[in-house]
Amino acid sequence: MHYRVLIIGSGPAGLTAALYAARANLNPVVIRGLQPGGLIATTDEVENYPGFPDAINGFDLADKMERQAARFGTTFIDGLVEQVDVSEHPFRLTTDSGDTHTADTIIVATGASPRKLGVPGEAEFANRGVSYCAVCDGFFFRDKRIVVVGGGNSAVEEGLFLTRFASEVLLVHRRDQLRADPIIQQRAFNNPKMKFVWDTIATEITGNGKVNGIRLQNVKTGAEEVVAVDAVFPYVGHIPNTALFTGVLRMDENGYILTDGRTRTNVPGLFAAGDVVDHVYRQAITAAAEGCQAAMEASWYIDNLDAQAVGTETVSEGLGQW
Repeated sequence: MHYRVLIIGSGPAGLTAALYAARANLNPVVIRGLQPGGLIATTDEVENYPGFPDAINGFDLADKMERQAARFGTTFIDGLVEQVDVSEHPFRLTTDSGDTHTADTIIVATGASPRKLGVPGEAEFANRGVSYCAVCDGFFFRDKRIVVVGGGNSAVEEGLFLTRFASEVLLVHRRDQLRADPIIQQRAFNNPKMKFVWDTIATEITGNGKVNGIRLQNVKTGAEEVVAVDAVFPYVGHIPNTALFTGVLRMDENGYILTDGRTRTNVPGLFAAGDVVDHVYRQAITAAAEGCQAAMEASWYIDNLDAQAVGTETVSEGLGQW
């Protein structure tokens, strides 16, 4: 199949790009990836997305975005992109189902994945007490003691969510104060189930078939202790999902795609938006805004292609590439 606009990723950036491209009659296709809706779909409550004064469940927000994009003609494909060839035009992609798709433009909105702690036991006990999604797995630890590692918004918000199930939630943070927004911090401090372990890192996750403890080390004194827990939820940042484009797109030292400020990459016709680009704000609304920009840039690029094909003057908005 050939498409004018092919979008990889279905978080706020990808779905907003799909909405704008569909309304421009470009009939975009979205390849959903492993996590339909992106990371926001795993969030219990989204309180800072405009238009929802009473908050909204992350999955519901992503679902509304997808249905809105579908209303204007977006097509959705379940699967993963395994190969991308941008050496010639049109671009060519192959998915894990073996299907091949070509496209005039590609918008990369593959988001980011949770960063691992990188400690012994983490991989061994994945899905057996180690989880990166409180909404997905919190229910399984009713009346259990849970550790959350991290100090940002995600760690504190997900820790608060886990208090619905846990008997106690220990939040372990390497610093002596949280990085989360003040209003979220206050909720955590006021929650009787939330306890805080400051100036501390996790060095090992222990267990016997499933998690039964975590080894903690104080970064100031070096003192260690093993704390009995039933689950560990790390929230220590994210890694952009850009491995597919290694050696193809310019990236910074952390793997974030570099653009020219208008979502344009170093490959003409290939655009990037959302958490694959943004390592500063990483918000649903900023990702959505970049998705809008990427779709508009893709539309201008296509106009320019069409103008060249018929030998007319090019469209100025789409000219230039970083």
